[in-house]
Amino acid sequence: MRLVLKFLHIIGAIGLMGALASLIVLVRFAPPPSSLAGYAATYGAMANISTWIFFPSVALTLIAGLLAIAATPAFHNAGWVGAKLATGILIFEGGLVNIQGPIQEEAKLSANALNGPLDPAMIAGLHGVGQTTLWVLFAVATANVVLGVWRPRFSRSTD
Repeated sequence: MRLVLKFLHIIGAIGLMGALASLIVLVRFAPPPSSLAGYAATYGAMANISTWIFFPSVALTLIAGLLAIAATPAFHNAGWVGAKLATGILIFEGGLVNIQGPIQEEAKLSANALNGPLDPAMIAGLHGVGQTTLWVLFAVATANVVLGVWRPRFSRSTD
């Protein structure tokens, strides 16, 4: 069971970091909102990545990690496990609030502007996800991987 949880946790982390890398590239090379067709297509692709790769990967990583903590007594007092849990929760919350929501909203607004009466000027940077946010989450995810590989020797107090 422990190996299955470890495998799922690693697969989730791979998907998470791959999705973040893809989103970073798409945000960097997205056409401006004035080029509405390309902008809508790019944000549509980003919405699909965030919905079908990023969010499931975050959920898989977090759930497999929590189950691994519960199933492995050696993890119960390991300080690095607490640090991984904290960074995992940051990624989950940051991903939902700062990536998933804004990308979905921007994709919907740009598609509506492309197909309807919505003014394209309305979408210019209103809800788009920033490259800085993606880089910060990528750095936190990298720190999480480093903690899992390095496993520093600090422990939580048992008081």
